[in-house]
Amino acid sequence: MTREEPAATPDPAPPPSSGQHGFWHGRSALLMPGLLAAFSLFLLIGAVLMPAGDTDFPGPRFVPVILGGVGLLLAVLLALGVLRTPEPVAETSGRRHRTHSDFASLGWVAGGFLAFALLMPWLGWILAGALLFWCTAHGFGSRRPLFDILIALFLSSVVYLIFGTGLGLILPSGILGGGF
Repeated sequence: MTREEPAATPDPAPPPSSGQHGFWHGRSALLMPGLLAAFSLFLLIGAVLMPAGDTDFPGPRFVPVILGGVGLLLAVLLALGVLRTPEPVAETSGRRHRTHSDFASLGWVAGGFLAFALLMPWLGWILAGALLFWCTAHGFGSRRPLFDILIALFLSSVVYLIFGTGLGLILPSGILGGGF
């Protein structure tokens, strides 16, 4: 006697998408361009309202206006990208959350910024800026501390030179300048 096996039935197909999702379906990434645009507008308004007096070019408004303009341009480009190709939304049935937050990385970046703000008068721009850059690199996942420290010192030194010699602004030199 041979035994016949029942025919395999295919898995039922998921119900077709009814297309009745709202505008925000897959477009939650518009939050980032919105925040970037708000910050850029704040920067531009602050630069326009800043009392500059009779200063020569480039003046104190130069960098904030450039950063605000570039920020607005990037916000528009990011928003267009999200609107053209919305993020596919994965089925989350059976799971409570689709993503998770990395609070350790957030702590490294926020802690680095707080340390930068508190220690800059004593350490000076170069060392405090290097600490900020290093903490940010570590928070974003880099695990090469010596390399990161060298790059951080290089970047903060370049920024110090650009602002000091190029724009004529005086950044705190801290212990490297003989202070404290």
